[in-house]
Amino acid sequence: MNIDPANDFVPPGTPIDLDNCAREPIHIPGSVQPRGVLAVVREPDFTVRQVSANVDDLLGRSVDDVLDKHLSALIGVEQAAAIEHAAAVFGDLHQRNPLECNVDIGGRRRLFDAILHREPGGVLLLELEIAYGARPFSFPNTYQAVRSSVEQLNRASALTELYDTTARAVRELTGFDRVMVYRYDEEYNGEVVAEAKRDDLNSFLGLHYPASDIPAQARALYEKSWLRLISDVGYTPVPLLPATAAPLDLTHATLRSVSPIHIEYLTNMGVRASMSISLLRHGRLWGLIACHHYAGPHLPPYGARAAAEFLGSTLSLRLVDQADGDELRRRLDSQAVLGKLTAATLDHGESLVTALLGAPSLLDLVPADGVVVDIGDERRTLGTVPSPHAVSAVVDWAREAGEDIAMTRCLSAQLPAIGVDPQVASGALAITLPDGQYAVWFRREVLRSVDWGGDPHNKAIAVGEGDDVRISPRKSFDRWREIVAECSEPWSVVETEAAEALRRNLVESLYRRTRGALQVAETLQRSLLPESIPAPEGWQLTAHYEPAVGGRVGGDWYDAFELRDGRMIVLLGDVAGHGLTAAGTMAQLRNALRAQLFSGVTPAEALTELNAFSLHLVSRAFATVIAARVDLGTGRVEAASAGHLMPFLTGSAARPVQAPIRLSPPIGVQGITYRPSTFTIERGQGLVLFSDGLVERRDSTIDDGIERLAISLEAAGAPTAEDISTAMASGDTDDDVTILTLRRR
Repeated sequence: MNIDPANDFVPPGTPIDLDNCAREPIHIPGSVQPRGVLAVVREPDFTVRQVSANVDDLLGRSVDDVLDKHLSALIGVEQAAAIEHAAAVFGDLHQRNPLECNVDIGGRRRLFDAILHREPGGVLLLELEIAYGARPFSFPNTYQAVRSSVEQLNRASALTELYDTTARAVRELTGFDRVMVYRYDEEYNGEVVAEAKRDDLNSFLGLHYPASDIPAQARALYEKSWLRLISDVGYTPVPLLPATAAPLDLTHATLRSVSPIHIEYLTNMGVRASMSISLLRHGRLWGLIACHHYAGPHLPPYGARAAAEFLGSTLSLRLVDQADGDELRRRLDSQAVLGKLTAATLDHGESLVTALLGAPSLLDLVPADGVVVDIGDERRTLGTVPSPHAVSAVVDWAREAGEDIAMTRCLSAQLPAIGVDPQVASGALAITLPDGQYAVWFRREVLRSVDWGGDPHNKAIAVGEGDDVRISPRKSFDRWREIVAECSEPWSVVETEAAEALRRNLVESLYRRTRGALQVAETLQRSLLPESIPAPEGWQLTAHYEPAVGGRVGGDWYDAFELRDGRMIVLLGDVAGHGLTAAGTMAQLRNALRAQLFSGVTPAEALTELNAFSLHLVSRAFATVIAARVDLGTGRVEAASAGHLMPFLTGSAARPVQAPIRLSPPIGVQGITYRPSTFTIERGQGLVLFSDGLVERRDSTIDDGIERLAISLEAAGAPTAEDISTAMASGDTDDDVTILTLRRR
């Protein structure tokens, strides 16, 4: 989060309560804590433009004596010259803090720590705190103070050792009654993972605190300013004078005043002084070192605070090193499994599902209790998974999310209606693939006992104040235990990255396999289409086939051949589906039907036998067919239809009409006897057979397409199959197109 006054903050000066504290502009409070003086100095003339109202109490100067005057009016000529020199020589002022500043106050010299920070627009912030502790302050002294602790941190091999060492060292340095190491989860709920405290204090170790205890804008400040001190929780804020319409950004000021809600929160905990040090990982807040004092106000010397901040930085580096090392090991293990799975998918001799559920399997890539894989018309499971209905609901949810990968720890919250037993599946991670394919991992419920510092669901309590009721932070911080149910272990970053990488590899593998299968299917289909068709005297026979847009091969086929008695067979069929499966089914049906018709049986008898053949030997086949036997001398046609679109009779004086053929169910339906039909193609008439790809469109009904075809045929007169294809051409179809025309001259 970037702190920016243009964000949706409430206007400065707005009364703050729990309803609006998440929008409080805490970086521009307009006031400071009274332990020091803050002056806003304009470079390069070093004129004091603002000063905190306690300048008289600490430095013996009135506000009017220093406002719009040179810095020397505040701290004296010699000290002002030293500040000017430091500002001119050192680019990074933070590295030089603090500067020793010996200020004359009523004839007595008093030593102050001068802390400098440069803001945009020529603004220099000068903070003056009364100097405490061993002098002189220097980096060697700071390092000496923490040297042994740093060595212990470097020797630590486990996170718990890192936490404990840091908590003890910071307490020894600063003298706070309690020092805690506080770690965030992915949702910024905090957990106390280490603690060093006074013996008489109750322990906070293991307690959790909700994310709302430290709002997002406070976390953003912690990422910019690593240390914050409240030396006296009961302080009265000191305003900056004069007040300005645009309050100054005090993000980096050590004296910055804090939110009244936070003060009330600490007061309710019995805390009299507080300090926090940020723990960062790759620039983002990972946790805090939180220091509490109960005996009264507490002001550690600047040197001790700097040493504690140094320890916090060292711990951050060690945490990053430890966490990155652990994550690297997990990532390398994951990549090794992914490499083996990818190699297995390159073997086109076995299905992708078999490759993914072999050894290693998808459960080795992403640990879970079960996984479901549905790829290439093959669905298999490994481990414990919910019902197919629940799996379908999860897949639909994942696709509706609009992402390639979707995950949840709590299925009951995302999909309450499916009612899955949490001991079977409480969490799911799904990768979606083209054409409705997918893989989904499932994890069962893991009951967790979480000890909170007070009830996290009761973040506020009403407190009566006279006739008014205001909202204040919760007052009870007693241990409050919550059982978290119906949630699985979270899906880690390494696991989601592995799932995403697997998906990319599977998409590439599917493309390679589909491309190869399409080439085989197209070769098979084209080999089954007639190399040539008859050219009987007195008749014109034409045919046209084209695959779907994108080269997807379907199940269309046509055939035309003359019988030994001089009659001619014409037929057109369409097997449901695409690719190699459809082409293979089409080959079986085409050859079986061809043999029946060549043997001399009628088209209706041939379709009845074809249906019996399909049900017995090609049980999953579903196809439509129209078959006709034509007497080339008389034009008499014997025909039968198995659920196919009716051909058109053309060339008569009237508009093209559908041929008078009885419609029967498609091939693949039990207990069907196909009915024969007869009619005559007169001289000058034609018969147009076609597949549904010619007339289907995404944006209209098939009846609309048939009507367009009729109009096109009427306008064309005696078109060939190629003419019809050109007239009806459209890129708005997903199916292949087959046309067969027979016209009697």
